[in-house]
Amino acid sequence: MPLVWLPDWSCSLDGLRDFIAAGIQSFRDCDGGAVLAVGCLLLLFVWYCYHVGREQPRAYPAVNALMQGAEANGVQNGFVYCHAPECARCSPHDGLNQKLYHNLQEYAKRYSWSGMGRIHKGIREQGRYLNSRPSIQKPEVFFLPDLPTTPYFSRDAQKHDVEVLERNFQTILCEFESLYKAFSNCSLPQGWKMNSTPSGEWFTFYLVNQGMCVPRNCRRCPRTYRLLGSLRTCIGNNVFGNACISVLSPGTVIAEHYGPTNIRIRCHLGLKTPSNCELVVGGEPQCWAEGRCLLFDDSFLHTAFHEGPPEEGPRVVFMVDLWHPNVAAAERQALDFIFAPGR
Repeated sequence: MPLVWLPDWSCSLDGLRDFIAAGIQSFRDCDGGAVLAVGCLLLLFVWYCYHVGREQPRAYPAVNALMQGAEANGVQNGFVYCHAPECARCSPHDGLNQKLYHNLQEYAKRYSWSGMGRIHKGIREQGRYLNSRPSIQKPEVFFLPDLPTTPYFSRDAQKHDVEVLERNFQTILCEFESLYKAFSNCSLPQGWKMNSTPSGEWFTFYLVNQGMCVPRNCRRCPRTYRLLGSLRTCIGNNVFGNACISVLSPGTVIAEHYGPTNIRIRCHLGLKTPSNCELVVGGEPQCWAEGRCLLFDDSFLHTAFHEGPPEEGPRVVFMVDLWHPNVAAAERQALDFIFAPGR
């Protein structure tokens, strides 16, 4: 067929129909040319799938700039960062998306690519997702696409774990009170960390810090630590998982900031809740209640404050990071591998 005829033929539906019919008939007649053509198409398809599967994530300098900016300045949105080299949020992350993709490939080699489509998509486009998010929700390290977004979650989102925590309210409270007695003897007892803001301070006592158990602290809260093992959705094996007691001093305002990821929801079990204490997530205020869990997505812009009088004492919550209910089991396993502490 002369090449000058090709444009006219390609625009003709009749010609296309005749071509397909001829191809089918040739295949039925075992025409060697047709078989060869089909074979070539199959090889091209296999090559395309292989190429897409191995394609490296696109380089977005803004990802590294975001992480380095937090480390360099120490403050973002008025929130003071820790500068700790082991911190997933505060340490510099050169080539973060390339590292994540390498970890994903290692996981797929050991297990499977099945169910990894959303994670693969998220890593390939991570820089674009982080930079194009509306200012109300901007996770600082990792964004998993296509998850439902809402500042607060109902108790039914992780009903089992909420009920377990609330049933054991008195157990956790008693162990906290035993720990807190040490504050009368020294300014900062062993195991506690102090966090400062321009307006006051708050203290944390970690049982699990970024996926790592803190043995000395766990031994001092044995029943609370064992309780974590009975939770079905507690994040305990990757850097986005934490469990701690958080004590907010009167007069303290934690400046607005974003959490590192949207794959988790943060659970606060109220232990002591004085008046004039509030949590604001995505512009929506909520109050804590003793013995009740409050679930929220900390990748939304959020702040907390305690404006009650000093004589009412601190606001105290037991904080646990749980999986976002829409992250599938296979994705949880892969994310634990990709974001394993020290990886």
